[in-house]
Amino acid sequence: MSKNKKTISSNDSQPKYSAKDLKLAILDLLKNAPKKRYNPRQIAQTLAIANTKDSILHALELLVTEKEVLALEDYKFQFNRSVPIEKQEKGDIGIVDMTRSGAAFIKVESKPVDVYISMRNLNTAMNGDTVRIQTWTPRGKRRPEGEVIDVITRAKESFLGVLYLNNKFGLVVTDTILPYDIKVDLNEISGGKDGDKVVVKIIGWTGQSTPLPIGKITYILGAAGSHDIEMQSILLNAGFDLGFGEAALNEAKNIDTSISLEEIALRRDLRDILTFTIDPWNAKDFDDAISYRLLPNDEVEVGVHIADVTHYLREGSSLDKEAYTRSTSVYLVDRVLPMLPEKLSNELCSLRPNEDKLTFSAIFNIDGKGKVTEKWFGRTIIHSDRRFTYEEAQEILDTSEGLYAAELIHLNKIAHQLRKRRFASGAIQFESDEVQFKLDESGAPVEIFIKERKDAHKLIEDFMLLANKEVALFLKNKMDATGYEIPFIYRIHDEPNEDKVFELARFAKEFGVKMRVDSPKEIANSYNLLAEQSLRDPALKFLAPIAIRTMAKAIYSPENIGHYGLAFSHYTHFTSPIRRYSDVIAHRLLAKNLETVWLTNKVYLKEQCRHISSMERKAMEAERESIKYKQVEFLESHVGEVFEGIVTGMMDRGLFVELLTTHCEGFLSFNRFSEPYEMDPSRLFARGIYTGQTIKMGGKLKVRLIDTNLQKRQVELGVYEEPK
Repeated sequence: MSKNKKTISSNDSQPKYSAKDLKLAILDLLKNAPKKRYNPRQIAQTLAIANTKDSILHALELLVTEKEVLALEDYKFQFNRSVPIEKQEKGDIGIVDMTRSGAAFIKVESKPVDVYISMRNLNTAMNGDTVRIQTWTPRGKRRPEGEVIDVITRAKESFLGVLYLNNKFGLVVTDTILPYDIKVDLNEISGGKDGDKVVVKIIGWTGQSTPLPIGKITYILGAAGSHDIEMQSILLNAGFDLGFGEAALNEAKNIDTSISLEEIALRRDLRDILTFTIDPWNAKDFDDAISYRLLPNDEVEVGVHIADVTHYLREGSSLDKEAYTRSTSVYLVDRVLPMLPEKLSNELCSLRPNEDKLTFSAIFNIDGKGKVTEKWFGRTIIHSDRRFTYEEAQEILDTSEGLYAAELIHLNKIAHQLRKRRFASGAIQFESDEVQFKLDESGAPVEIFIKERKDAHKLIEDFMLLANKEVALFLKNKMDATGYEIPFIYRIHDEPNEDKVFELARFAKEFGVKMRVDSPKEIANSYNLLAEQSLRDPALKFLAPIAIRTMAKAIYSPENIGHYGLAFSHYTHFTSPIRRYSDVIAHRLLAKNLETVWLTNKVYLKEQCRHISSMERKAMEAERESIKYKQVEFLESHVGEVFEGIVTGMMDRGLFVELLTTHCEGFLSFNRFSEPYEMDPSRLFARGIYTGQTIKMGGKLKVRLIDTNLQKRQVELGVYEEPK
């Protein structure tokens, strides 16, 4: 404040400010006491100034207009702590990530943290939409907030839900994260009946302050509730078509299945080398195989052979376009929605035993220490000698007996060497539990269990990781040798968010787990230590998923930053082109750069990576939804039973408890206890008001299953009291 602009009133003991400096003085006063409320007289007394109450009131009204000050009742005024102090003239562009409350977070590349948008400021934007936003940072807060000023691209216009009818209109209650129901005129229900599962397309909006969507029914699945319809609903809701278009199916039908002598002559013929596959017992698409051959110099040649999908999938064809649109196969509990039609995925490209198959291979010479001494990449033809299930291969490893036992044992030894070297370099060994189900003939779950990963699983995984890493390094070395920047598709994984890691370390410390987080390498080591401790102490198991959430999501990108979780400087996806379009792209780019330099359009490749990463996230969400659905479906027949569980989360209303025998999570409201509970600020434990009894995160509880809600995928738990 410029003191030379003060004037002295007739009362020389009190200064009188100019209009401009009066505003500044008042703002300083309110800002320094943001919770206090002042009227004009109190402001005059506190500042000890000679300005009249009318001039002070006028200054306050100007500050209210500028949104610096809030006007309250009885001529009281208070500093506006939510005033936007960093408003931008140009809006940022980002993607809407909507919460179930109706608010959203917007991921903007130029900002280190997501921008929070309240429901009232979304302006019809919905989950997944690309939007332009105006942002600000409220005083006293670190996270920016904002408002949607334009919806650039809709992620989807059609939604899945249940139709409810009355005499005047219909309402579709959606399955997705949408904070409102969609109103449908009775002329737009297309024959839908009350309770039907339907697809509704939004055709407009109504209302000003709170816009609400108007829609029309475009597809009717049938009465909600059956297994099949609910699984179809999950796929549709995630944005996946249930079937292939006629043009794509015709192309698949007309693919030439023969392998000509001319084609064989163009390839490295490996049909005489021992080759086999190891896959789940119920797998139909075998997209990778391993070959084994001892070399004269005591080394071993290991071939990683991948189905040559690109030989059959013509670039730019209808079949190729549909594969790109899907980008991935989707694996639900009871079904697979394939990226490619069955003629390709289960027949032509599946590396079935006792059949000649066209492949794209990565072949390695490996010494006694498990180090690669030579490598080769190219198109091949193989003939698989045996198809092993994981269980069969594991039994051979356990007993050292059976077909190809010596070869499997040697491969397993090399896999252990590769794994040990990877972890020594800083790879993270977090493995979240994979819930699996045993289903009856109707598709209903009769048993829930955790998939056990043994050496047979890890053996295949280690050689796939080796191939993926070495393919990416091949392109890197080619760029170094030629001086060209060759655009390629990388699988990248950024370092964890620093703030989230520090919060995790603070949280873990409360449970006696000390984490060192001063460098990326220390963070990785701490994650591994936490994983080991959680295996020994089930009470710490809930920390593992929290730690996983602190990590960045792996994505596809032409900009390589390495893969933090695997501790690889270069990494791609090359080994599953039947079920991942990213691998199709990798095959095409590698093939074109084997003998020469071929440069693709990097801008277009970046857009492909963005789309594939987005579809991968949608597939994962669909898979999780199907698991939740089957978990709740399984528990429907166990209502009233008592379970032992572990507290995995806490909130003001109650606890989240994972049932130990079923691995299902349910909610236990504090209202169901015999006394009120008070949540500790740390949210690590809650204490009974009367008895002082504490419930801790990671602690065990006996609970009774009270109710299930399949539609909402929710489980309600109650307190179990031991009989006296």
